[in-house]
Amino acid sequence: MQLAMIGLGRMGGNMVKRLAAGGHELIVYDQSAEAVKAHVAKGVKAAKDLSDVARQLAPRRVVWVMVPAGAVEGTIEQLVPQLARGDIVIDGGNSNFRDSLRRAETLKARGIEFVDVGTSGGIWGLTAGYCLMIGAAPAAFQHCEPIFRSLAPEDGYAHVGPCGAGHYVKMVHNGIEYGMLQAYAEGYEILHASRDFKLQLGQIAKVWNHGSVVRSWLNELAERAFAGDDQLSAIRGYVEDSGEGRWTVEEAMRLNVPAPVITSSLLVRFRSRQEESFGAKVIAALRHEFGGHAVRTK
Repeated sequence: MQLAMIGLGRMGGNMVKRLAAGGHELIVYDQSAEAVKAHVAKGVKAAKDLSDVARQLAPRRVVWVMVPAGAVEGTIEQLVPQLARGDIVIDGGNSNFRDSLRRAETLKARGIEFVDVGTSGGIWGLTAGYCLMIGAAPAAFQHCEPIFRSLAPEDGYAHVGPCGAGHYVKMVHNGIEYGMLQAYAEGYEILHASRDFKLQLGQIAKVWNHGSVVRSWLNELAERAFAGDDQLSAIRGYVEDSGEGRWTVEEAMRLNVPAPVITSSLLVRFRSRQEESFGAKVIAALRHEFGGHAVRTK
């Protein structure tokens, strides 16, 4: 089927390739002319701006927005005046589900359908397929289902509920991811710090991926990372967060659901960005004051 993809970054660009391979007709737009040019060279049609996106699409238009969360609002605001009743806007980025609920209502008032698609798969989605968690009205989902079928592996997409549900499920998915990553990080750090054994982390990751209860795709990626450098010496221990972990913790608090693992994994990410913790300085100073414990000076 025909659709447009707005945003040709690591995810959007690979999704275009997968959709084109699936026989879909793609019109693409990105602020980067070079990104657009790279896809046009492979037979995809280009749009010069958002108005041109709408002009090239035949009704019923389907436009997939794959831009960073901070750019979604502005992109949709510019796009909507170019669309007509019955058209469909898909947000496949990492948007807050409450923003998706609001956007769905705003577009509904104009007769435009909104579909939120929580998308997981990262840079591996091109070959392995993307896991898609979809929030939409049933008719909009059914209309777009050929797109989802091409993007996902077998059984890799689901209509999880009405508008907003897709990004809600993806939010919690990423919260779980935070906890899993932190557990692996702590385990491998203990192995790395051992004073009794000089352990090869790549070897351990490999054996854990064969029959162990902690085997997983994430641990396969750990094996891959350690194969390149068992000490990870070229990587700084600075970890960003894209928002979903924070939103998951906020939702857990709103629902009175204890989520200590996800919460602590988020806080550890904050700590990773500090060159030196002022809070740790306070603790050291207080221990010195009440117990005369030694402090380390610069």
